[in-house]
Amino acid sequence: MTHMFQIRPSNEQDTAQILEIWRRAVDATHHFLEPHDLKAIEQEVAAFFPQVRFVLAVDDQDKPLGFMFLHEGHLEALFVDPSHHGKGIGKQLIKAALAEHPNLTTDVNEQNTQAVGFYRSIGFQETGRSELDAQGRPYPLIHMRFANNRCTTA
Repeated sequence: MTHMFQIRPSNEQDTAQILEIWRRAVDATHHFLEPHDLKAIEQEVAAFFPQVRFVLAVDDQDKPLGFMFLHEGHLEALFVDPSHHGKGIGKQLIKAALAEHPNLTTDVNEQNTQAVGFYRSIGFQETGRSELDAQGRPYPLIHMRFANNRCTTA
């Protein structure tokens, strides 16, 4: 079965749907977050997301299915609606990022083993580790860099 979606820049009207994708994806994959940390992170995200533009994967009705946020060659965020996991959306977003940033880097929560496996499977390699996340919370990060041409669109 072919899954049809396109990649496009976000606009202000997409912010609510992007936040909803973020919430659903975090609920599905970030079980390691303490409730008080999740609440704080959600408040930070809700304040930050309206200020930036994302790259979206949208369906044929122009509904966002996933998004990424890039900053100076670093993938700051990649989230796909859990109901669309496994359909190649994340890979297509990464492929779009690599077209502009062949030495793409990212940081992945160590406890999010699904994400760590995803990045490794498409050619990212570990370059380091931090005990704390970017906000100083006790959620170790794995620092990764795209290391080869194994990124597939399948």
